[in-house]
Order: sequence, then C-alpha cells, then structure tokens
Amino acid sequence: MTPATAQLLTPRRLMMASVVVALCTIALKTLAWVVTDSVGLLSDAMESLVNLASAVFGLVMVTIAARPADDDHPYGHHKAEYFSSGFEGILIIAAAIGIVWAAAGRLLDPQPLQQVGWGLALSVASSVLNGLLAWVMFRAAKEHRSIALEADAKHLVTDVWTSVGVVIGITLVHISGWLWLDPVVAIAVALNILKEGYHLLWRSSQGLMDEAVEPDVLETIHQTLAGFAHRRDEVEIVRFDHLTTRKAGQRRFVDLHMHMPASWTLGRAAAVRGSVEQALMSAVPGLRATIQLLPSDVEAHFDDEVDLI
Repeated sequence: MTPATAQLLTPRRLMMASVVVALCTIALKTLAWVVTDSVGLLSDAMESLVNLASAVFGLVMVTIAARPADDDHPYGHHKAEYFSSGFEGILIIAAAIGIVWAAAGRLLDPQPLQQVGWGLALSVASSVLNGLLAWVMFRAAKEHRSIALEADAKHLVTDVWTSVGVVIGITLVHISGWLWLDPVVAIAVALNILKEGYHLLWRSSQGLMDEAVEPDVLETIHQTLAGFAHRRDEVEIVRFDHLTTRKAGQRRFVDLHMHMPASWTLGRAAAVRGSVEQALMSAVPGLRATIQLLPSDVEAHFDDEVDLI
C-alpha cells in the first residue's frame, strides 16, 4: 500500500465503509432468509446485524483513538481501539448463542426450503461485498497498526466463511432433501463464530493490560540498540539494560537505561541519547522511547524486594 493510499484509507473512513457494507449485507441476507425460510440464512443475517453494531461502535472508538494527547490522557487515546475489538467479540458470542437457539428449534421441527436459487444468489452477493472490504481493511490495519480495523476485517472474513458454509449446506439440503441439515449447518456456523469472538476478547484483554510489543518489533529494537553499544579495551563504553516495552493501539512504547562513562559531559550524553531515540523511532514507526541516563558504575535495582511491595 502506497503512502498516498494509506492516507486515503484511514481507519475512520474504512469503519464508515464497514457501516455502509453492513447495511447492504443485512438487506441482502434478510431478503435471502425471507424468500427461503432457511434458518441457516437467518443465522447469516443475524451475524450481519452484529457486523453493523460492531462497525458503528468501532467507528466511534477509532475516532476517539485518533484524538491527540491531553492533560487527562498524556499518553493519548490509542487504547480506545481495544474496547472496539472487545465489544465486537462480545457481540459475536451473543450472535452465536442466538443462532444456536434458533437452529435448535428448527432441528426439532424441520421445514422445507423455498426459492433456494434466489436465496443463494443474494447470500453470495453479500459475501463478495464483505470479502472485498475485509481485504482492504487487512492491508490498512497492517499499515496503520490498528487493532480495530483488524478485528473488523477478521469478523468480515468470519462472515464470509459463514456464508460459504450456509450456501454449501442449503445446496446439500436442496439436493438430498435432508431438512435437518439446514439447522445443523447453522449450529456449525455458530460454533465457528463463537471461536472468533473468544479470540477477539482475549486479544483485547491483553492489550488493555499493557502487553509487550510483538517479537519482531522487539528484535528490531535490540538490533538498533546494538548499533550504539560498543566496547573499548574490553570495557563497555555504552550499554543498555532494564528494557521494557508495551503497546497501546497504534502506539509502541519502550523504556530503558543507557549507561555511559561518568566522565562524559551532560551535553555529550544527551546528544548520544537523542541519536538513540531518533534511531529507535525511525526503525519502529509509532514508537515512543524513554531513555534514562546512568553512569557505567551505577545500577538500578528494580527487582529488589522493597520495590515489589
């Protein structure tokens, strides 16, 4: 994705597009359910309602996340995106329970399907819309490091696979005449989206608890620091320790200590620290680095028992 495209496809604009697509798919899938009376297509339509609710909530959250830091939120509002992902996970689980409830009743009292051809055509059309939007959102989520976009894209992909399963199930019902297969497919769909809802909830909880940055990002940080750490006559001149990281939405944070000779002037030490901070933020987009300067013979004791009380 080019920088110009990334600027055009912002998280807020894509979440607005998700709201529009959700409204379109609700109309298509509801019509498919009405003409066929298939509980499988009903489950598909119910998940699209979840798509709409989560897209609206996601739009609100990415708007809040984009706000600049203020006196009450000096680190910014980036964690708002985790609420969007968690809310979407809750809605997915609720939809799965509703689908199982509806399918269980139809399993006990199977009903013949009507106008299968029209119903399948409408379902496929809605899946194409969701699939295209999910593809764009996945690319934008990687570019903007947005968990809200990623969560919505994953939900859309789940919706696509849901529709695929429903289409296959209804086709088999039409060919075989096994009416019980329709609710069985609906229950299988519910179990699939239940798993996706759990994953979204778990990831959101980890983000809200200041999870460390990804392994590849941490490796980049270490490689960048290695370019500044050096020795002379088997003695370390500059070294780094007590490195901790966390992530909050689009932002990444790293805190560390930089040790250097006590004979260095404050100006020289500050200049080196500035170079390290700039190198880190250039290597990892969206990173904010905080570096504490310490003489080489001074150690911080963060792991002492008195600090853990």
